[in-house]
Amino acid sequence: MSQKRKDKRGRVLRNGETQDPKTGEYRFSYYENGKKKNFRSWRLNEKDPTPEGKRAGLSLREKEALYQKEKDRKENFATCDMTVSELVDFYVKTRSNGRVKNTTKQNYKTVQNFLKSEEFGNVKIKDVTTSTAMEWLTELQASGKKRYSSIQNIRGVLRPAFRKAVQSEWIFKNPFDDFQLHEVIVTDSVRRDAVSPADERRFLEFVRNDKHFSRYYEGIYILFNTGMRISEFCGLTTDDLDMERRTISINKQLHRVGTRVYIEDTAKTKAGTRVIPMEDGVYEAFRTILEKRKMNPANPSVDGVSNFICLDKDDNPMLALHWEHYFKHIRIKFNKIYKKPIPHITPHVCRHTYCSKKAKAGMNPVHLAYLMGHSETDITLGTYTHTRFDDAVDELRRMGVIGDRAEAALN
Repeated sequence: MSQKRKDKRGRVLRNGETQDPKTGEYRFSYYENGKKKNFRSWRLNEKDPTPEGKRAGLSLREKEALYQKEKDRKENFATCDMTVSELVDFYVKTRSNGRVKNTTKQNYKTVQNFLKSEEFGNVKIKDVTTSTAMEWLTELQASGKKRYSSIQNIRGVLRPAFRKAVQSEWIFKNPFDDFQLHEVIVTDSVRRDAVSPADERRFLEFVRNDKHFSRYYEGIYILFNTGMRISEFCGLTTDDLDMERRTISINKQLHRVGTRVYIEDTAKTKAGTRVIPMEDGVYEAFRTILEKRKMNPANPSVDGVSNFICLDKDDNPMLALHWEHYFKHIRIKFNKIYKKPIPHITPHVCRHTYCSKKAKAGMNPVHLAYLMGHSETDITLGTYTHTRFDDAVDELRRMGVIGDRAEAALN
């Protein structure tokens, strides 16, 4: 019978453990990919004291436990046969609760269906590397299957899904974490810049004086001067307007997906629910809308909500699609009449414009983020404000830091 190895204190050493007879240092040896490796410690277990003059650290057996845990994880990774499509299905299932918006659920469904038709969806998640992820996204755009915005949505689902797989210890690393999308594919999205004050005035003046489109003037004026999302504006009811205190309560959105029209409660998102004050022009616009509404006895209901502010010709609540249509045809008519065309203006451009105007006027970013319904000021300042060279010059003039010579050069 072979004699068991013991340390200087008479304790039995496990397989792979040894103690240097001269220094007393412990060592654990193991093989990885055919190569011998080891780690050391001055203590066998966590209860042993650190020898005088030696650096404290984990004991040998604590290091062994970590090594074994990591070994088990790698073995677990190697046996995980879940595919990309199955992972996304799993992730979506974990997200299926009352706090997920209907629009987000619809986006999940779109990505799930797309992955089921893609070869990439059948790849095992353990075999997806950063390079294969980048190659696939590049091919989606190069082949014409998807545009930048769609690819952005797909990655927006895959990235947290793979993060879930890492947390569940099914894979070791998230392949979608190591690159920015703009580094992989070309941004082909149309930039929706804020329009200048002059173009805003031209557009509103045209709408107000046009025989056909003047009926939409008040709504368009409100969009330009509140920063509301178009779905928030469509969801407004008479109960949301306090004409005495001159405030607007934004607590829901009206959406349509396919043929289904539904209400989405913005109370599920902390920043979405807010009360914003009416500026004088906005107050007058709402008062005009309410006066016109009194002549219409129709009171349609969507998901139990009624008394909508704006109704269409069929006495149904106006939807975002209606307003997109109105803006498009106003722009077409304007550009047929005038030599100087009006820029691309949509309800969302109105939101950009409002935010940029307030930022340029020096509004505190925190307060502006509140009015916009943003959870972070980075979103407000990084996405919705568009500062031009002339804006920067105006601000430097206001601060009095541009000298006479520079002023002359700029002019």
